[in-house]
Amino acid sequence: MNISFSKQDAVSGILKIKMAKEDCAVQVEAGLRHFRRNANMPGFRKGMVPMGIINKMYGKHVLAEEMNKLVSETLLKHIQENNIDILGDPLPNETEQQAFDFDTQEEFEFCFDLALAPDIHIKLSSGDHLDYYRVIVDDEVLNKQIESYRATFGSYNSDAEEVTDEKDMIKAKVTELENGLPKEEGIVVEEAVLMPMYIKDEEAKAAFIGAKKDSVLTFNPQKAYKGVEMEIATFLQKDKAEVAGITSDFSLEITEIAHYEEAALDQALYDKICGEGTVTDEESFRGKVRESIGEQYFPQSDYKFLTDIRPFLLDKAGRIDFADDILKRWILLTHDDYKTMEQVEEKYPKISEDLKFHLIKESIVKKNNIEIEDKDVEAIAQKIVRARLVQYGMLSVTDEQVSTYAKNMLQDKNALRNIADRAIEDKLVNWLKKTVTLDIKEVSIKEFGDLFQIEEQEQPV
Repeated sequence: MNISFSKQDAVSGILKIKMAKEDCAVQVEAGLRHFRRNANMPGFRKGMVPMGIINKMYGKHVLAEEMNKLVSETLLKHIQENNIDILGDPLPNETEQQAFDFDTQEEFEFCFDLALAPDIHIKLSSGDHLDYYRVIVDDEVLNKQIESYRATFGSYNSDAEEVTDEKDMIKAKVTELENGLPKEEGIVVEEAVLMPMYIKDEEAKAAFIGAKKDSVLTFNPQKAYKGVEMEIATFLQKDKAEVAGITSDFSLEITEIAHYEEAALDQALYDKICGEGTVTDEESFRGKVRESIGEQYFPQSDYKFLTDIRPFLLDKAGRIDFADDILKRWILLTHDDYKTMEQVEEKYPKISEDLKFHLIKESIVKKNNIEIEDKDVEAIAQKIVRARLVQYGMLSVTDEQVSTYAKNMLQDKNALRNIADRAIEDKLVNWLKKTVTLDIKEVSIKEFGDLFQIEEQEQPV
């Protein structure tokens, strides 16, 4: 066996593997014996067909299969051992590759095109100035978040005498009517529960506001909930299938009214949100919540920074060439989204631009020895978990609980791969932030959101 590699230019090369039949003779012999063991042929017992017949029937097939396996292994090994940095996969050469005749040839030459990764050189320093957006949490956003916490951790007071708000919870005895009177063997629910806010008919909803305990109203579930069977079934405590034909009016005797009261801004709420004893007064509570909201935007600020730095890095890198023909062929062969070369040609400018930025990031990571460890991946997973918990108002979850949730998340291979990619990108961003000079731009949450909307509008159609 002989292997040779020659560069055609800076970004492409041809790798040739010359192989003789004898190079894979052992594998071919083993393959033929396998066929013999399983061969059923009239006149012979199973496994006893002469090897000459087996070779005549399956020889070329086994030779081709084993030779292709050996070529693939040799190709991959040579690329790895010689540190040939390629893009995509090796492809059969379209001009130098000759057809094979397994009946007459003893030696074979396999020719592969390689698209080589270009050399990229970028120098960055503190002399490079780049904008970095830092989100400032204003009082309006802070107050809305605190009100949300108070609403979430509020409770019902069951001593009310009158319905004053559509959020009030009403318990009632409900009786099905027929001609204005209780229907014989009709539906009776001793403790039906409803909240006016979920009633879809505005007239029916308004009838409850101002209603007093022990008062009796006439109520039609079909009209009130506008035929939504799940809502009606919940109210009448029936299966969904049972309520489709129920169109009757019902008498509704209010037996209990509960007002929903928001949680007081006190130590009990501070402990639920921030952890027991973490804060002890309103000022420090507000500071903690403001800090928590701001932290949720750290990843987005970094993402914005990495997005903004893209044209800067592309410009710094200068011209980057690819073996375009080879890459286009590879895209067409390996990506199901593209059925024709015309489709590849149409999308290729965007694909090549994305590839350039990807290679620039890889170059910076490699040349500056930016690496990740298991602890970095775990830290990112924990950040994701905390961000999700914060969305549900859970600021006081222990480190141990967060760690457990994160480890469970990392059991999923796709999640692990995505989080590892994010970890290396986070390290890259941190390196960039320390290397260049950041021009800090403080913006409100709304202004920050507007920046992303502007980017979306500027994307080419």
